[in-house]
Amino acid sequence: MYDEPTISNIQLERLTGFLKETFPVKVETRENILKFAKKDTAAKIASCRIFNPRKPYEKHHPSIDEILFEEANFEDTAKTENIIMYDGFELQKVLTELISNEEGSSDLFHIFFTNKLTCTYDCNDYRYHGRALIGANPSIISTTGIIEAPAKPREYYLDLISNYTQGINVESIKQKYKGTYLEYNDTRLSKIIEGYLLQAIFYFETGKEFCDKTECRLFNAHWQKDLLYSQLENGKLCETHQQVLKKLITR
Repeated sequence: MYDEPTISNIQLERLTGFLKETFPVKVETRENILKFAKKDTAAKIASCRIFNPRKPYEKHHPSIDEILFEEANFEDTAKTENIIMYDGFELQKVLTELISNEEGSSDLFHIFFTNKLTCTYDCNDYRYHGRALIGANPSIISTTGIIEAPAKPREYYLDLISNYTQGINVESIKQKYKGTYLEYNDTRLSKIIEGYLLQAIFYFETGKEFCDKTECRLFNAHWQKDLLYSQLENGKLCETHQQVLKKLITR
């Protein structure tokens, strides 16, 4: 697992313990791989940006300012969020290039944490959607995606719309619904990341990452309430995937 130092709530040591308790494998933690990246990597990452969420990915030719922004983020440990949209699969290609040929051809499974908002284009409604997880090897878990991709309560958005013209402070509305959705620097984030680690590993091992039951940590939550329920209130695999886990760890 590759760290993202801008997000202290990842708690990498705690997640390492969780993985060791769940799977009989060696778990290694590493620094953010971008810390050692060069300028051409910054340019490649900047080229992954999405400017038209209604169109499939179009390669972007980044400006000098955009490249400098990415370079600064290689070392910046103060910024905790990045709401710029990036094509998740294109970003995955860039990160893959940073893995050595020796490790890339081995059976190592790489998981990158990022504060970048990873997105994928959906041909069903012809638009990009934020994603918390980009599967395969390497896998990417986006902390910004965990917070921004699953929708907040409907009432939250209705309150924002109805009170917009009245000049009511957005912070008061956030306070009203506090606890019903994840926020930046949320202490619940590390526990919820456990579920996304499971999804990444199950996809790597079985080719299937999600479950259609909310009573399972592999559930692909589109609403924050479902995310909090499946990962915190329920906090376990369904019976079907518990059996799959048993097969994985005993084979």
